[in-house]
Amino acid sequence: MRTLAITQNITVDGSVEMLTDWFDPRGHGDVDNDDLLAETRRQDSQADALLLGRRTFEDFRSYWPEQTDDPTGIADYLNEVHKYVVSTTLQAPEWVNSTILDADPVAEVAELKERATGLDIVVTGSITLSHALIRAGLVDEYRLFVHPAVQGRGRRLFPEDHEIPRLRLLENKTFRGGVTFQRYAPAS
Repeated sequence: MRTLAITQNITVDGSVEMLTDWFDPRGHGDVDNDDLLAETRRQDSQADALLLGRRTFEDFRSYWPEQTDDPTGIADYLNEVHKYVVSTTLQAPEWVNSTILDADPVAEVAELKERATGLDIVVTGSITLSHALIRAGLVDEYRLFVHPAVQGRGRRLFPEDHEIPRLRLLENKTFRGGVTFQRYAPAS
């Protein structure tokens, strides 16, 4: 079975919704983010499927394919990886290597996980989709890049009406720019 990982950028106060400019995938200012980028690239190399909700997909599609001189490699990865977009309204993905999942997202994601071959399936952004997958118990790992910022508002990773699962820490790293990475799995 494939691993389904939710990878989120998150503030210290727990917001995953970007209402201010606390996150930039290319880094902030003159801080050397090579160590953070190396971790992102390592994780990308272990995933061959990206799962997105429609809004996040459309945001990515409007930006990343246009980045032709991206030294981070993020644009190349996003253009090459197989993208699954959960949507009942999107008619055509209009982005290479994209498939629309338009039936029951929980059932379709469970089927993706059951495929014998393949690397990790990663969900990023897509808060509504993440909430549905958390409620369904389909998440194998939570990969959190915690940014040294306080937003004071915004949607959280775990749905308010759902009991937060017990988690066990699998990995913890600190990067030069102040971001920390924490990888958790549901405790058995």
